Amino acid sequence: MTKSQSAAGGVALWRQIADAIRLDIVGGKLANGDRLPTEALLAERFSANRHTVRRALAVLAEEGVVAAEQGRGTFVKSIRRLSYPIGKRTRFREGLRGQAGSLTSVSISDKIENATAQVAEALGLKPGTKVVRTEGMSVADGVPISRSTTWLPYRRFPDFAARIRQMQSTTLVFQSYEIADYSRFSTRISARHADVEETRSLNLAPGAIVLVSEAVDIDPEGLPLSYALTRFPAERMELVV
Repeated sequence: MTKSQSAAGGVALWRQIADAIRLDIVGGKLANGDRLPTEALLAERFSANRHTVRRALAVLAEEGVVAAEQGRGTFVKSIRRLSYPIGKRTRFREGLRGQAGSLTSVSISDKIENATAQVAEALGLKPGTKVVRTEGMSVADGVPISRSTTWLPYRRFPDFAARIRQMQSTTLVFQSYEIADYSRFSTRISARHADVEETRSLNLAPGAIVLVSEAVDIDPEGLPLSYALTRFPAERMELVV
């Protein structure tokens, strides 16, 4: 094994270095416009040679995360991130109001399926109960900012898919079912690499990080309405809790 390799699952060391720097940026340790540590300091931090560090930086440059300036160093590339607040009344358009010229929700696909144990638990159902599953995407100023998978109880929302395709607003669809209001019961946020489908649909570079929101919304009586897994490109979005 060479210094360009790691014992951690056989993942190349240059990839681990790129991931670590990317997470430093996503986590706020490195802000837009900040200069990265020198190659020598990065090599020392990761116990790697400079060639390995250069390869990691080259990958980040290809992704548009950093930019090298001759004689000055490598800097975090300035990227405008939208801030999406997560709270009791989380609403897509309200949360991003004033941050983008246009906001669009797009329905990608839908189907009826049997609830897995995970989905059933989130919705307070028995495993195997029929649920509506929808796939959607949100776009700001022509740029994809989220990809979502949402499950709802079929018995309560048998034609939810048709209504969301027509209205393109979860709030309006719930109102059409005479649910005047709804709130966020729980939100879990994590981060990981985008998978192949997310990379394609969100127009991301291979290895890009997505923030994953796992959320349950409830009606005024406390009954679960929906369970959603939403993936946000970390380079374009920040979630404010």
